[in-house]
Amino acid sequence: MTPDRFARYPSLRGKVVLITGGGSGIGASMVEQFAHQGAKVAFLDIAETISQELVKSLTEGVEQLPFFLPCDLTDISALGSCIQNAEESVGPIEVLVNNAANDERHEWEETTPEYWDRMMAVNLRHHFFAIQAVAPGMKIRSQGSIINMSSIAWMLPGTRLPAYISAKAGIVGLTRTMARELGPSGIRVNCVLPGAIQTEKQRRLVWTPEYIERILAGQSIKRTLMPEDVARLVLFLAADDSSAITNQSYVIDGGWV
Repeated sequence: MTPDRFARYPSLRGKVVLITGGGSGIGASMVEQFAHQGAKVAFLDIAETISQELVKSLTEGVEQLPFFLPCDLTDISALGSCIQNAEESVGPIEVLVNNAANDERHEWEETTPEYWDRMMAVNLRHHFFAIQAVAPGMKIRSQGSIINMSSIAWMLPGTRLPAYISAKAGIVGLTRTMARELGPSGIRVNCVLPGAIQTEKQRRLVWTPEYIERILAGQSIKRTLMPEDVARLVLFLAADDSSAITNQSYVIDGGWV
């Protein structure tokens, strides 16, 4: 539940929000926070068990449970069908959060063309086609907010992630061109670039004492950043409070880059 000290956005109440990769990590925090704002939330994820568990956990303080649809976002045809299903079940999509990604470590010397294409499909391609699917409805209503999730990894730059980093840099470019394409129709497109966020996956794979020390040394704010820190920024970009903001990229990394 949203603590009293954090903002509530009346414009999000009843708003239809679609989140990709909403079953875990930052995406799950977004699902939870939008639901507690009174939004009508639909989310897509390939991981069915944890997604269903997330829905079951959101029974307190939520007027309408999130609507989960299993979806492999690398299958663009399936993505389109899921978006259509979400709109038929929840309503016309007013906010799209392109969140799904996989920051799988890989060595540049061992990266094959097939692996590169798969990483683009997982981390970049579905952003565009999700926008393509929801934008016509937003244009009819002359409003909408699209938030694409990038990363500071390409700004540092990071290592052992060349395909992932290339995709995340591409998301910033996609944001800028689509903001220009859709702005005349009243649709805003912005980008969020998280730093090191302590998700369950990160704790499991990389969150060692040495890693924490390196992260905190790089950050100006000396505390661990959590998924809800990112979700609260996304809430603002989805709400009418940010109605004059588009074509922007927001870094949330504790002052690292």
